[in-house]
Amino acid sequence: MLPTTSRAFFSTEFLATRFMLWSLFWVNLLGTIYGYMWYGNQLVFTVRELSPAYLPFVPDSPTASLFFTLVLLFLLLDSYRGRAQHQAADWFRGCVEALAVITSFKYGIWAVSMIWAGAYQGDHVDWAGWMLTLSHLGMAAEVLLYMRLYTYRTLPIIIAGLWTLLNDFMDYTVGVYPWLPDELNDDLSMVAAFTVELSFVSIIIAFVMMKLRTILTKRQV
Repeated sequence: MLPTTSRAFFSTEFLATRFMLWSLFWVNLLGTIYGYMWYGNQLVFTVRELSPAYLPFVPDSPTASLFFTLVLLFLLLDSYRGRAQHQAADWFRGCVEALAVITSFKYGIWAVSMIWAGAYQGDHVDWAGWMLTLSHLGMAAEVLLYMRLYTYRTLPIIIAGLWTLLNDFMDYTVGVYPWLPDELNDDLSMVAAFTVELSFVSIIIAFVMMKLRTILTKRQV
């Protein structure tokens, strides 16, 4: 049964329904595929001009949405088979969840910031820019909405945080950062600083969400 109030649409019960999980799963899966296609030219450039070894550090947003797609798959499996079936894989699941939270929030906010920072300096924002703005804001929002359903603990946050910071290091030392609007190319040092700061903010958010989840769970017991 669908909720009848706006507040109920954001309830854990509704978010955990198969209707919502399947809907978001397909939206994120298709968005992930489109995202990798969007990075197609940069992936080819990286192979030809740099090294195939750098490919994992190129498509930031699609990889972030891939992590959340896997989280949704875990939740769907829970709904069909029961939570006890997944205990053996909790360490892996926790890492995927932490990566989804940190990278989806980070790159969701990062992409929107770059689009509109470029627009502020004169770049034209077309339909694709608006589409990317809405989709990336959705990336950041959806990982926050599912806070109560995550299972990750401190170690997965550390692992995911180290990966995210490594990605930043590779982006701005090797030069595999997402291609920017031309108007921002002369602001690369500020973009790099903003990116690293956003990584730390995202890591802190993942940690705060874990603590809040623990507090809310104890109140329900």
